[in-house]
Amino acid sequence: MKRILSFILITTCVAAAAQPPARQREAARQQAEKAQAAPVAASERAALEFPSAADMPEDVSWRRDIYRSLDLTKDKNAVLYYPEEPQADRMNLFAYLFKLMMRRQIKVYNYTIDGNEDFSDGNAIAPKAFLERNHIPFQEKGGRFRIEDSDIPSGEVNTYYIKESTYFDQHTASFHTRVSAICPVRREVDEFGAGAVNTPLFWVKYSDAAPYLAKLSLNGSNYNNAALISADDYFTTNQYDGKIYKTNNLQGRVLANYCPTDSDMVREQARIEGELTTFEKHVWNDSTEFRRMQGEQALKDSLAGAARTREARPAARAAAQAAPRQKAEKGSTSNSSRSQTKRQKSSASPSYSVRRQRH
Repeated sequence: MKRILSFILITTCVAAAAQPPARQREAARQQAEKAQAAPVAASERAALEFPSAADMPEDVSWRRDIYRSLDLTKDKNAVLYYPEEPQADRMNLFAYLFKLMMRRQIKVYNYTIDGNEDFSDGNAIAPKAFLERNHIPFQEKGGRFRIEDSDIPSGEVNTYYIKESTYFDQHTASFHTRVSAICPVRREVDEFGAGAVNTPLFWVKYSDAAPYLAKLSLNGSNYNNAALISADDYFTTNQYDGKIYKTNNLQGRVLANYCPTDSDMVREQARIEGELTTFEKHVWNDSTEFRRMQGEQALKDSLAGAARTREARPAARAAAQAAPRQKAEKGSTSNSSRSQTKRQKSSASPSYSVRRQRH
C-alpha cells in the first residue's frame, strides 16, 4: 500500500513539473486579454491622493446644460495646447488624455452623430480601435501598445468641446458652474485637399479624468513661467473662454440651426449668457437684495400714500366749507325765482274776486 501511495505521489509531482511551457504562455495570454477587455476606472489611490470637486447632485432644483467650443488659439485656452509635443515630463492636455486612455486608466466614448455624450459601456472605444481609426502608428506586444511621442497628434488638436452644467444646489444654497464632459477636436487636412476638417475624437467623463487632471501642471501665465496651475483647478474655476454652440433643448437643435447669420449667432449667445447671469442674480436677490428692494418699494408706496392724503385733506376741507354756502345760495336763488314767477303771474292776468251768495 505504501508503495502504491509513493508511486502516485511521484507521478503527480513529475506531471506538475512537466507542465508544457506552451500552456503557461496560453494562460498568460488569456489573462492579458481579460485585463485588456475590462478597462479600469480611476484608481481609489488617485482619487484619495488628488481629490477633486464633488459631483453635481442628481436632485438639484435648477440646472442648465450648455456646450461650449474652446479655441486654443485664445490666450485663456492656450494653456491646454502647449507644448505641442511631449517634452520630458511636460505635455499638453490631449497627450495626457491619450496616455491615460492607452494605459486604460480612463474610458473614452464615441462622438455620436447628434453630438451628445453617451457614457454607456456599449459606446466605449477600445484603444486599438481608436489607433486604427485615426491612423496612428503603434506597436503591440503582450496586449500593450507602444506609441512614439512624435506620433501622438497632440499638435493637431486645437479645439475642445466641453459640456458645462450650471445649477443651483438647494441643499447648500449655492450656485455652481462645472464641466461634466470633454471632447478633443482634431483639425486635419482633407484627403482630397479641399481644406482642413474638424473631427471630434471622443468624449471623456470629467469625473473619471479629474483625479488624474489634478496631477497635470499647466503654465497659467505668459509673464510668470513659475505660475503653475493644475488642469483640474483650471476647469473647476472656469478659467477657460468658450463660445456657446449648443444647449440642451427639446428640439435637440444647435445654434447654427436657427441662427442664419453670424450676427444672429452672436445675439443668441449673448442672450443665453444673459439668462444665466439673470438667474444667478435672481437666486441671490431672493435672500438679501430682493427683500431689500421689497422694503424700499413698500416705503416708497407708504410715503406716496401719505403725500396723497396730505394733498387731499385741504381740498376736502375746502369742499366741506363750500358746501353750506352753495346750499344757501341755491336756496336763496330758488326763493327769489319763485317770488319772481309769482309776480309775473300777478301782473300778466287780472284777478277776480268771487263772493258766494246764499239763496
